[in-house]
Amino acid sequence: MVSSHGEVLRPGAGVVIPVSEIEWRFSASSGPGGQHANTSNTRAEARLDLVASPSLGEYQRARLVARLGSEVRVVCQTERSQTRNRSLALERLEEKLAEALVVQRARRPTRATRGSQQRRLESKTRRGDIKANRRRPQIDG
Repeated sequence: MVSSHGEVLRPGAGVVIPVSEIEWRFSASSGPGGQHANTSNTRAEARLDLVASPSLGEYQRARLVARLGSEVRVVCQTERSQTRNRSLALERLEEKLAEALVVQRARRPTRATRGSQQRRLESKTRRGDIKANRRRPQIDG
């Protein structure tokens, strides 16, 4: 979580990224807002260079670069306040990094149970019966 002081990101266990490593760009937001939107740069764009970040360990850097590329970019323009958009961008950046750092457990293949095989065959039979009942009846004679 972004700390209360807003000075570091903690996307995972043992990962601490100072906000000073993040490059900021502010510009005018799109959408409604009247004269306020035309005069203030409320759209916040946060960019983090993963390759050059000294805060990441070699394993973490390799994992993030493999999943997100060499640079992570997050844009927020939902709020009318630059400060609020900046904090939302930090939260989104942290979430994105946290998702990329999660290690998925390997799936161990298992055999289908006898019950699941029976259910599958019964549903196929029922579906075939439904389709057979759609046809015109055969008249013998």
